Amino acid sequence: MDDIKVGDKLAIHCYKHNGKIDRISDEATVLEITDEMLVVANYKAKLTESDGRSHRTNETAIIFFYKNQWFNVIAQLKKPGLFYYCNIATPYLIDGKVIKYIDYDLDLRVFPDGGFRVLDRNEYNYHKKVMGYSRELDLIIRTQLTKLIDMKRALKGPFEPGVVTKYYNMYEKL
Repeated sequence: MDDIKVGDKLAIHCYKHNGKIDRISDEATVLEITDEMLVVANYKAKLTESDGRSHRTNETAIIFFYKNQWFNVIAQLKKPGLFYYCNIATPYLIDGKVIKYIDYDLDLRVFPDGGFRVLDRNEYNYHKKVMGYSRELDLIIRTQLTKLIDMKRALKGPFEPGVVTKYYNMYEKL
């Protein structure tokens, strides 16, 4: 990981609990790397889904990955305003030039007006059953979702006013 630096381009691989690849993003530019997190950005990234279909994103995204938190946060700069798509997922790891994590279905969608909604509870409950998530894993996931919501409500981390703009400006300069 010591060989990753600001400006490097990495791919992002999202897996499911059963080890199957769920989604690949072809490129993300490293904006910052600390002991706690990795911040990357992309624009019109190519996303390839598990069924082989692919499409490009429409907007710039600033993505916050954490080493010790079970979530990642995607700030999406859309025309109507700043949206967040937050995945409940394992802490990230770097394998070569690839950011990897396991997605656990539950998502937090935050809207420009500050409102939010938890998404995909049914998908989570289905996968919990068919993939046999342990009680410990279920507890971690539920605790981390609460922590993420608390972070949003307190306007901390990626939700702090000005943070996304700061990283967007860094991305524009690269």
